[in-house]
Amino acid sequence: MERVDAFLSATSHNAPADGRRHIPALTKDRLARADRQRRRWATQVVLIDELARRTCAERGLPVPPDVSPAAMLTVPEADVADLGSIVAAALAHSPAARLLLTTLENEQHIPEEAVRDYYDRNRDRYLTPQALRRGVDPYSPSAGPADFLPYERAREGIERNLRQAAGRWAFFGWLDQVRTGVEYAPGHEHPGDPTHQDHEHRH
Repeated sequence: MERVDAFLSATSHNAPADGRRHIPALTKDRLARADRQRRRWATQVVLIDELARRTCAERGLPVPPDVSPAAMLTVPEADVADLGSIVAAALAHSPAARLLLTTLENEQHIPEEAVRDYYDRNRDRYLTPQALRRGVDPYSPSAGPADFLPYERAREGIERNLRQAAGRWAFFGWLDQVRTGVEYAPGHEHPGDPTHQDHEHRH
């Protein structure tokens, strides 16, 4: 797994080994577990890039050139919260994964009824600044049309957000499918795999 090693080396923020010389044994054990989990995490990031490159080629999309191990962009915290750290990092690292996600998003059809339904169910998001300053209750019968951004002005943004969400779900579905049957070398298992000794499951 040369690519995993290169990725770990390029993105490593670990302290130098001699800086760990005098830490307690328990801390050393935890550090070793963390290092093993980091390798498994990095394996997934590299794997997603490779699978995305293959899928782009199969779809006739322009496959980006090989990604540099150091091509690790800043991962927005919001993406980590929405996508999970592995997928968020893979999208930051891999042009092929980003191209595939964009393609999947563009393929999503959002019915007009879904856009209108979102607008009607989330009235609090479309109060005008003046209504917000007055403390208007968006779900009160006293709230009038003038208190809300008109649907015609909100529609484009809603459709874009719904298409992005649908594209992300499609990306997750693609990833679940293409990862099925992947065999990992010992020490490179998925970090959430409950069969390995360092498995930790947190929500």
